[in-house]
Amino acid sequence: MITIRVINPNTTASMTDTIREAAQAVAGPDTRIVATNPSMGPVSIESHYDEALASVGVLDEVRQGEQEGADGYVLACFGDPGLHAAQELASGPVVGIAQAAFHAASLLGRSFAIVTTLSRTLGRARDLVLEYGFERQCVAYRACDVPVLGLDSDPDGAYRALLAECESTIKDCDPDVIVLGCAGMAGMCKRLCNTLHRPVIDGVAAGVTLVEGLVRMGAGTAKCGEFAEPPAKPITGLLAPFARA
Repeated sequence: MITIRVINPNTTASMTDTIREAAQAVAGPDTRIVATNPSMGPVSIESHYDEALASVGVLDEVRQGEQEGADGYVLACFGDPGLHAAQELASGPVVGIAQAAFHAASLLGRSFAIVTTLSRTLGRARDLVLEYGFERQCVAYRACDVPVLGLDSDPDGAYRALLAECESTIKDCDPDVIVLGCAGMAGMCKRLCNTLHRPVIDGVAAGVTLVEGLVRMGAGTAKCGEFAEPPAKPITGLLAPFARA
């Protein structure tokens, strides 16, 4: 049995439920999905400030996963908050959903476009495209300007806005593939794919599939160099519980 811990870095439990459903839909019969969210942090992640705060909760979830024997991790937020720090802590593979979605999209077409929630997050999407090496394939960065919690509170209205932005993006840029820029959009992926008649990538599904394959290969994050375990040192104040002996 493979255990994949799928971490929603925000604290909105109903969004964790959506993420769990998307993860379980693609997991193999011998894969157990443990979908969690931190007990501390922002209710949604829509800024650099939110990401910085959420990263601490992500690391706490990874720490718990290591204690419980998780085989791998998916970070279910499109900003991939805390990814590199999580890779230092985990013995198995750790994948962010933006990272996974870009790789999946590059295998299905020559180009892809990102359609995300708020316009203010497009800079972070550009940073990740550059970091992961997909600047040639990514031809558009678009936002439907629906807040993250709006995906949960008004799913029908959010879907209409997202569909309209996807259709506009296809008309303007003609990408081969659409990448959804928020884990909260996971439940809309199949419907969009059927309507748009081209691949639409949900990073949660891509992340679970990728981590599951890596675990079956017996592959984990390299524990040398940059991703070696972080050095033990005193940590003071509110973060003292994170000190490593």
